[in-house]
Amino acid sequence: MTPTILKEGSFRLFFFSREESRIHVHVAHPDGEAKFWLTPTVALATSVGLSELQLNEAQTLVEKHLEEIQNAWNRHFGS
Repeated sequence: MTPTILKEGSFRLFFFSREESRIHVHVAHPDGEAKFWLTPTVALATSVGLSELQLNEAQTLVEKHLEEIQNAWNRHFGS
């Protein structure tokens, strides 16, 4: 299961239901995908296929919606 948190522009933010317990979010784009840790600060974990510009846009999007992402994580995984 991969619950989508939000879509904005060409980006889709989502979780994988059966993945590690450290809070993070995946960001999909037609050109690739990235994974960001959310704590202690937003930080890139991995990426494939995205340019530096796209990664910066993705990180800005995660930071902009950080509270919404964390709330969605807590609703989905419990906490």
